[in-house]
Amino acid sequence: MKETPYSRFETEGLILRDELAIDRTLLANERTLLAYLRSGVALIIAGASIMHFSTVGWFWAVGAACVPIGIVVGIIGIVRYRRMSALISRLRKESPRTERKP
Repeated sequence: MKETPYSRFETEGLILRDELAIDRTLLANERTLLAYLRSGVALIIAGASIMHFSTVGWFWAVGAACVPIGIVVGIIGIVRYRRMSALISRLRKESPRTERKP
């Protein structure tokens, strides 16, 4: 079997430190999604504003290009979030838990 940094989780259970690391990773994943969505909304708003206030044709074209790019950025963020969330969930479910001794 190929040796990866996560190979030890296949035989050992997760300890508290590992559980907390997974929780931090989940929060970072959510933060990244919000950054993608914020960037997508900013591009859409910028594109609409440029189109509304521009009088030059090429400048209006730049604004028109910003709107679909903003939509694509939002979709990419959602896809990446869902993919990473599924990987994290699978790691957490497949990994056996170790019982903490009092």
